[in-house]
Amino acid sequence: MAFDPFADEPRPVSKGHEIGQDLALLSIDEINERIELLEKEIARLKDVRAGKESSRAAASAFFKKGQG
Repeated sequence: MAFDPFADEPRPVSKGHEIGQDLALLSIDEINERIELLEKEIARLKDVRAGKESSRAAASAFFKKGQG
């Protein structure tokens, strides 16, 4: 394989997104992929939070019944 001085230097393969990492070297497509990944993770977190809030409300209602 011949050396190509005009070829882009290989970049390390991304292992995901790290909060606060340098984004300057990312392409627009890579940024869009990160945004999509983070939006999916936010939706997942919101789903888990909703489930926990529902469980907490059910437990709270159960224990309030027993006090009366």
